[in-house]
Amino acid sequence: MANDSNRLTRDELQRYSRQIMLPQLGMEGQQRIKDARVLCVGAGGLGSPALLYLAAAGVGTIGIVDDDDVDVTNLQRQVIHTTDDVARPKTESAAEVVRAINPEARVIEHRGRLDSSNALDVLGGYDLVLDGTDNFPTRYLVSDAAEILGIPCVWGAIFQFSGQVAVFHAGHGPTYRDVFPEPPAPGTVPSCAEGGVVGVLPGMIGTAMANEAIKVITGMGRTLLGRVAVLDALNFRWRELPVLADPDREPVTELIDYEAFCGIAPAAPPPASDDAALSVQDLVTLLTDRDTGRADFDLIDVREQGEHDIVRIDGARLVPLGRFVAGEVSLDPARDVILHCKSDVRSRQARDLLVGAGHTSVRYVKGGVLAWVDEVEPHKPTY
Repeated sequence: MANDSNRLTRDELQRYSRQIMLPQLGMEGQQRIKDARVLCVGAGGLGSPALLYLAAAGVGTIGIVDDDDVDVTNLQRQVIHTTDDVARPKTESAAEVVRAINPEARVIEHRGRLDSSNALDVLGGYDLVLDGTDNFPTRYLVSDAAEILGIPCVWGAIFQFSGQVAVFHAGHGPTYRDVFPEPPAPGTVPSCAEGGVVGVLPGMIGTAMANEAIKVITGMGRTLLGRVAVLDALNFRWRELPVLADPDREPVTELIDYEAFCGIAPAAPPPASDDAALSVQDLVTLLTDRDTGRADFDLIDVREQGEHDIVRIDGARLVPLGRFVAGEVSLDPARDVILHCKSDVRSRQARDLLVGAGHTSVRYVKGGVLAWVDEVEPHKPTY
């Protein structure tokens, strides 16, 4: 290796002096940070703090993958974005902040969805990947692509008040597949958009991910390879779970259809002639008829409690989709049922389950509560 003091500029020596002073890191460690190429998949709750601290630490090349735009509901926890960024691509907003923190960093935007057709090309340009995604298909995709390429992966996950962090590296320790060999059944694990998350939690987990990334890059300390750190933020308690690579697992050699692997059918709009779809105006009429005794039906909200608390259609009772999936819902098969959710994806899924169980009259509200607020009660909030 060349003389580190010649490779770090005077400004860099000054900027990173507090790190360089650390005997565990020193000049060589700072040089490794500068030379590192790190990809962050997701510029949301976990990616926000991770990107901020990786930029501040002096990582020389930072890639950002995201296909989403900033929404006002993101601002409670995705601290790399501001109110002025609403409707901007997240990669653009995040890259701007990273460059402001570290003008010397090379920042690469990968604006678009990571999938089996591009993952190897995208990850192939980096030494380390941080997985800050919020869905199971992409988590398996990132882990498998990292395994094929032989690069380490720092993983994090959050939900409500709970968070998890780990380091995965095929050939050196476990991967995401070793710890989670099978994905959960669709609908059984609510997303943060459905179940909620306290805003500071992704800050704690994302910062821990950045810490692990710096340790992987520099070789200092003991990483979370072979361990999953679990945070209970409500009671503020960390615990550690040891994990091992499965010696009987076949190595990953190619990428697959991860939506199919996770049992997720491709999202498709309902048919234009779908007789089971009700407009919100139809529902207004039916609710009026029910109130006057001219109609009788059960209106069921299949969202989560927190969503129901924010905004609801009066007269609907809450039965979360997970209960339908688990077979815990017992309804009179002869009674008319109308289902609604935030849009209509979950209500259509619940309808399919009820029809499969023998119910003959099950309809859903097209556009869900978002359409209801837009057309019927615009004074109510959305989320």
